[in-house]
Amino acid sequence: MSVCIRPMEPRDIDAVCSLIVQLSGHPMSLEDMADRLAWAERSPIDWLFVGEVDGCVAGLLGFRLRENLEQRSRYGEISVLVTDSAVRRQGVGRALMDFAEQMAREQGCIGTWLVSGFKRKDEAHRFYESLGYQTTGYRFVKRFDE
Repeated sequence: MSVCIRPMEPRDIDAVCSLIVQLSGHPMSLEDMADRLAWAERSPIDWLFVGEVDGCVAGLLGFRLRENLEQRSRYGEISVLVTDSAVRRQGVGRALMDFAEQMAREQGCIGTWLVSGFKRKDEAHRFYESLGYQTTGYRFVKRFDE
């Protein structure tokens, strides 16, 4: 399967909103996604990409640069990754991850990292581990709206 990876554009918003539902289980409005795209376009360290298969959006990648103060180094953060359920296990996710890793190398990063919730342990975590990613810690969150 051939995957074309390109920057996300406004014409992708509807398809990307559908992908976000698959990822989170919660709908995202077209307006909210348009705001997020505009924010990423203004940011010097954040990017959104789509993976297309046969001209249809089949995956989404969010990528950002992160500075590591203790090591005086830079990492590439995969801030979002989702593949359409209709094409999972067909190489779209791997192509997006390879793309993110190549971007990180080009930006002088020493590696890439991502955060993935416990509820995605079975499928997503096995995928990341198969690509050489290791669990190195936990994320602690304090929500102010609960």
